[in-house]
Amino acid sequence: MTTIGHFINGETCLEAHRTQQVFNPSTGTSENEVAIASKQTVEQAIAAAEAAFPAWRNTPVLKRARVMFKFKELLEKNADKICELIGSEHGKIVHDAAGELQRGIENVEYACGAPEFLKGEYSKNVGPNIDSWSEMQPLGVVAGITPFNFPVMVPLWMFPMAIVCGNTFVLKPSERDPSSTLFIAQLLKEAGLPDGVLNVVNGDKEAVDTLLYDPRVQAISFVGSTPIAEYIYTTATSQGKRCQALGGAKNHAIIMPDADIDNVVSSLLGAAFGSSGERCMALSVAVAVGDEIADQVIEKLKNEIQKLKFGHFSDKSNDFGAVITAQHKAKVIGYIDSAEQQGATIVVDGRQAAPEGYENGFYVGPTLIDQVRPDMVSYKEEIFGPVLQILRVNTMQEAMDLIDQHEYGNGTCIYTRDGEAARYFSDHIQVGMVGINIPLPVPVASHSFGGWKRSLFGDLHAYGPDGARFYTRRKTITQRWPSANIREGAQFSMPTLN
Repeated sequence: MTTIGHFINGETCLEAHRTQQVFNPSTGTSENEVAIASKQTVEQAIAAAEAAFPAWRNTPVLKRARVMFKFKELLEKNADKICELIGSEHGKIVHDAAGELQRGIENVEYACGAPEFLKGEYSKNVGPNIDSWSEMQPLGVVAGITPFNFPVMVPLWMFPMAIVCGNTFVLKPSERDPSSTLFIAQLLKEAGLPDGVLNVVNGDKEAVDTLLYDPRVQAISFVGSTPIAEYIYTTATSQGKRCQALGGAKNHAIIMPDADIDNVVSSLLGAAFGSSGERCMALSVAVAVGDEIADQVIEKLKNEIQKLKFGHFSDKSNDFGAVITAQHKAKVIGYIDSAEQQGATIVVDGRQAAPEGYENGFYVGPTLIDQVRPDMVSYKEEIFGPVLQILRVNTMQEAMDLIDQHEYGNGTCIYTRDGEAARYFSDHIQVGMVGINIPLPVPVASHSFGGWKRSLFGDLHAYGPDGARFYTRRKTITQRWPSANIREGAQFSMPTLN
């Protein structure tokens, strides 16, 4: 069994005070184990980042951007291997892994524009012979804690922007699928990144708490479940750190009576079941306005779901793969059981899924549930599996009230041909990312990603312009060079231009 180690100061480190198995979800077998870092190992990574910071901070931003240009090239060159690593430990089909990688690469492309977005501002003669300007300066050592569902894309939301802004970085990826994350870190070294600027440690709560409490770490980025996001944010801010913590989601789609039903069904299939529903932007709830539209959508979904293929990650003909672990499979099935017990109708049941030849894999088949109510556990909580629930309401406002009253506010969408309805929805819905006939409204790299309510703790969203703001702090300098022939007396009132 191969041990997956850490990446500290440019070198692989196998230190582990314990290990944990890493499974292939497609087969249910384990061939690797991951080293779980002790507090001392995490502190070693922080020390490496701290030592590398002064030189990296003073590296011209154009040179930092050139490293990112080379990194982008290496990511594209090694795409097949990266997708293989993602699939073998996460279970997502290789075409889905390729999409994940591409969205990550787009964030690297945006980071390459650092010479432009770090220019700051300059004003001459704001007062007599007085000039003023602002600079965007790096924070120092910053850290990221990333989830299992996007082992490449979410780290690429974080460390390229942090590093190009002049910070050094300690990344703690998910211990469930660490190999692809470690591989892209090694590619960044190959691209010319100095040792110590990026460090990767695999670990659990001990590693997380070390990052949260160590005073050398200036900021924390996190993506994961809401209870952990709240803990990360509360703890980090109590230690005086800057923090952005992205939590869970329960994304609703409103289906209006005038919607194009065939397009609705096609997009719901991909948005609900793609990546086995293990996406914080997955559409897990469809709210149909009127029984007539609900019946039409359910009948068409029922027929199309029967055509979906799921199985081994390497088979490109599959639509989606396994869920991450046996424990998570049991959790997803538990939510389906709960919905049934509370009176919902299981229209398509994926609880007995077992693809031929991969019966030991961690599979849940596509599941469609009708007659769901807001008081049901399966509606209130994030399932994070290939489960689509249908709620029925009488009006658009009733549908919007459901969304607004839910504790999560990550993403939502509306299906309609009515521009007035779409405009009203996008203006008034209490959700951070909104789609109009678009089921997964994930912002492109030049915008920023983040929800509202209990889907985000912190003031700034991930990547894009907010990413640059999060990983820098503004310093404003005001200067004057007085004439040698002028001597001024003391002034005790607030200086003004009057």
